[in-house]
Amino acid sequence: MSKLHFTTKHANEATVKRNWYVVDGTNQTVGRMCSRIASVLRGKTKPTYTPHVDTGDFIIVINAEKVVLTGDKLNQKMYDHYTGYPGGLKEETASNLQKRRPEMLIERAVKGMLPKNRLGRKMVKKLFIYAGAEHPHGAQQPKELKF
Repeated sequence: MSKLHFTTKHANEATVKRNWYVVDGTNQTVGRMCSRIASVLRGKTKPTYTPHVDTGDFIIVINAEKVVLTGDKLNQKMYDHYTGYPGGLKEETASNLQKRRPEMLIERAVKGMLPKNRLGRKMVKKLFIYAGAEHPHGAQQPKELKF
């Protein structure tokens, strides 16, 4: 009886094919939309997914100002950052952040769902978020990504 040898194919930078997708944030729940975006950015939707290689696609999010938070998260959820000075902890509610910088809601949610290492930092660079309906990536001919 002969032994069969199967080799696992690992993706690398030379073999990865990256696509461009557009996601419309109108009336989308933030967490559900961002978890799907993070999955595509990582490349988990592809059969060639390799954990140690960035196999993900590019994502363009439009209408970020029209995303929805469920429950009373708009008033209760707090986003904080530290300025670097003593006593420099700044807090802001989700409703204030959505008015001031609606892209940050999505960016922080997706970033929290990606790996916390140099690979994750490389993945988040493939995410482009715009508050309005216009984006400057028409030359890439992005396809619409439906959830």
